[in-house]
Amino acid sequence: MLRLIRLARAEGDAVHEALERICQLQPEYSAANTPAMQERGRLVRSDLRAEVEKLGPRLAAALGAFGDDLLVDASDGIGRKTELPWVRFCSRSMSPNPTEGFYCVTHFSTDGSAVHVTVGCGSSRFHKGSSVPLPDHELDAQTAWARQVVVEEFGTLVPFDDPADFGARRPLPISFQRATAISHRVAYSDIRTTDFGRLFEKAAQRLRPIYAAQATGRNLTDADQRELEIEAALNPLNRPSRRQGYGLSAPARRAVEKRAMDVASQFLRDNGYAVRDTSATSPFDIEATLKGTQIKVEVKGTTSDRADGILMTANEVALHRSEKGNTALIIVSSIRLSEQNGAYSCSGGNVEWLLGWDIDEWFHEATAFRVTRPAMTKNHAAS
Repeated sequence: MLRLIRLARAEGDAVHEALERICQLQPEYSAANTPAMQERGRLVRSDLRAEVEKLGPRLAAALGAFGDDLLVDASDGIGRKTELPWVRFCSRSMSPNPTEGFYCVTHFSTDGSAVHVTVGCGSSRFHKGSSVPLPDHELDAQTAWARQVVVEEFGTLVPFDDPADFGARRPLPISFQRATAISHRVAYSDIRTTDFGRLFEKAAQRLRPIYAAQATGRNLTDADQRELEIEAALNPLNRPSRRQGYGLSAPARRAVEKRAMDVASQFLRDNGYAVRDTSATSPFDIEATLKGTQIKVEVKGTTSDRADGILMTANEVALHRSEKGNTALIIVSSIRLSEQNGAYSCSGGNVEWLLGWDIDEWFHEATAFRVTRPAMTKNHAAS
């Protein structure tokens, strides 16, 4: 037992020594490969990375179902050295590279004053079948969404509620700061007394519900979710990865749509409207009547927490364009879907009511085309 305690202490000391020395080297930062930067690179890419890898079983357990493909990697810059070297760990399938998905990442203040254990995200997202760079407002939305998920699970951000301020001055390191969702700052003077193994575990525990929410598409718009469903139908052998979220099955989709209709109908009744379900016979879902005035209402339901993108049919688009002022849109987002023994049930749902909706104020993008073979002429048939 005494030998095991000494061994654990020795491993902890190795982590502390690597973290302290990297902090000491941070004020000597240079983009060139100076002797100080060579030492920092070795510590980041070799020593510290190896110590984090030793914690693999604990970190994998903390990630739950997402820990079976644990990835640990590190960088101090490709070519020119970076202000903010890092070591990260994650699920390989959820974050195959640092530009995609969410991961736990350790950063260092540029002045060497602190170590920051964080959960952050890459700077791209799935859209229209591929990954695209995130503009600042999208990156802010992603990190805010991740914080929301953590608070839902733990009731608080503590102990990962410190500002993500690492002292970065250059564009790429500044983007690392912006991509940080939650952060715990360890001052240089506290490195030796901090149990980093336990701190990394806590970070992984916060990453797990973020992954679970991603796997059900909560961070994607309704339009992105439905694009995945179309992609799965058109290319059944090329399934989307877990980090993109899964398109819903037909029974799950029906359950979500029924929940959306129930929530929307109740919302309209609560606001004085008489409601008639027209979803089976018309290119709109509800005919809502108030004081003799009829409104044609489109209802969109989604498990997504984002209500800024929906998918519509050509008939739906035509209706909202031809009858502007007489139509409305209700988006029911954040519907929670559960499954038991093959049966789906739904709860929750946030209502957004857009009365007098002008569809042309929204951006339109073609996501799929119907491609039909032309009628064959006699000459074509003969050849």
